[in-house]
Amino acid sequence: MESTNITHGSFSINETLVQLSQVPMVITEMILPIFMFAGGAVGNLTAIIVLSVSRQETKSSAFYTLVCGLAVTDLLGTCLASPVTIATYINPDVLRHRHLCEFHSFLLLFFSLTGLSIICAMAAERYLAICCPYTYQRWDVDRRFAQKFLFYIYISHILFCCLPMMGMAKSKLQPPNTWCFIDWRSHEPVAASYSILYVVVSLLLILGTIVLNLAVCGALLLMWQRTVQLPVSRGSVRERWKVLSSARETQMMTVLVMTSAVVLACSIPLVVRVFANVMLKTDSKADLAAIRIAAVNPILDPWIYILLRKSLFRKLLGLSKQDTFNRNISCSRTQRNLFNLEFMNGSRAVTELIHNTSIILQLPATVQFTPYDAESPNQTYNTTD
Repeated sequence: MESTNITHGSFSINETLVQLSQVPMVITEMILPIFMFAGGAVGNLTAIIVLSVSRQETKSSAFYTLVCGLAVTDLLGTCLASPVTIATYINPDVLRHRHLCEFHSFLLLFFSLTGLSIICAMAAERYLAICCPYTYQRWDVDRRFAQKFLFYIYISHILFCCLPMMGMAKSKLQPPNTWCFIDWRSHEPVAASYSILYVVVSLLLILGTIVLNLAVCGALLLMWQRTVQLPVSRGSVRERWKVLSSARETQMMTVLVMTSAVVLACSIPLVVRVFANVMLKTDSKADLAAIRIAAVNPILDPWIYILLRKSLFRKLLGLSKQDTFNRNISCSRTQRNLFNLEFMNGSRAVTELIHNTSIILQLPATVQFTPYDAESPNQTYNTTD
């Protein structure tokens, strides 16, 4: 009996030692999620503050209302999903509870799809403002309109992403047991249909964003060409181009293009992996990489708004114009100096020619020139008495 107790005691000691030896490894693995959580929270809070203290004209626009909505969405996604992920490193059994696993799966589904929808709405707003200005004014697209549209996006996406919890699909703990997502390998028709529907909706939002951005850029390029080619009398087109090429409009287009690039680059891998798993092409490492890339999106987005805020953007635009102006001045000065140098050389040559001509005219008529011989150093003149 005593030997049994001793064995049990030694086993407890060994188990404790093993757990203690794994503590440094767990802390090392937790560094990346903690860093991503801190970066996303601080960045999005800073972006919201920057957007809140901007001018009234900027805050009242529909575009920046959608930008602020995207920043709030990223902040909520970071603050709700990241703590659950960090908790799994402390206790690996956290996500084994069915309700918590379903909640984590809902968060990943909702915030991924909502980010794509808001960026598509931003592209649609710019398309209407530039390509369909009369429709833009008739619909009265302003801050209130954007707020209503954001509310519609949230409500519709909450209902759509709650369908797995209502029994349409099942949530499953994904390797390495640190995140939950829908069971995309399920052979049940209803569950497979939901996975395919999620992929189709995501692809439509991605394609819509790309097409709208290309349409806006193409319309601006075409308008610029018409402005250059048309005569000065066509003042309406020129005035419209002057408005669209202002610093404010240029800043909004830059924010839209860069934000679209970041959101699409971070979201496409996850959409591709969902589609691949539906087609029964499983790869746990690729799935984990895709969800980590998607988690980087809330960290990068806010810094686009922060770095491209209006005051800083105007300074960068002013520095760019000043640099171009200085280059033009330097180039013109260089050309002027070269012209002056050539002119001075030409003037010196003309002066020497005139001087030599005057010397020749002053010589006596009896002077005869002998041919120049390069080999004989002494040249003589023959004169006749």
